[in-house]
Amino acid sequence: MRALVQRVSEASVTVDGTVIGEIGQGLLILVCAMQGDTGAEAARLAAKIPKLRIFRDEAGKMNRSLADIGGAALVVSQFTLAADTSRGNRPGFSSAAAPAEGERLYMSFAAELAAQGLTVATGAFGADMAVALVNDGPVTIWMES
Repeated sequence: MRALVQRVSEASVTVDGTVIGEIGQGLLILVCAMQGDTGAEAARLAAKIPKLRIFRDEAGKMNRSLADIGGAALVVSQFTLAADTSRGNRPGFSSAAAPAEGERLYMSFAAELAAQGLTVATGAFGADMAVALVNDGPVTIWMES
């Protein structure tokens, strides 16, 4: 799985003019299941992300995790993270998991985060979503399982 993790002071996702998920301080996690990914990859990534020490401590250093600050996660499916731009000008997405498998792994990833006691909001798999965020820092981290 691939994830783009952004430290945010707030974030939301809107579908058809309705906000369907929103958080305050925490992480916006854009996630893409790749061909061959399994539930084990989803679980491994979901276990690692909340432990990333990317939030400021009292001294202003990035030394606290999402769990440490009691922050929330907004998880949004984003198959375009599978983009292959190695040839031509039109990205290819053939390395992304098939839609049914991608949705299953996306939901599994979000459930794994929630099982750790985190507040988790989600987007809508396959929907045309408008994602709004205030990137805090900015801090943006690319991860793969």
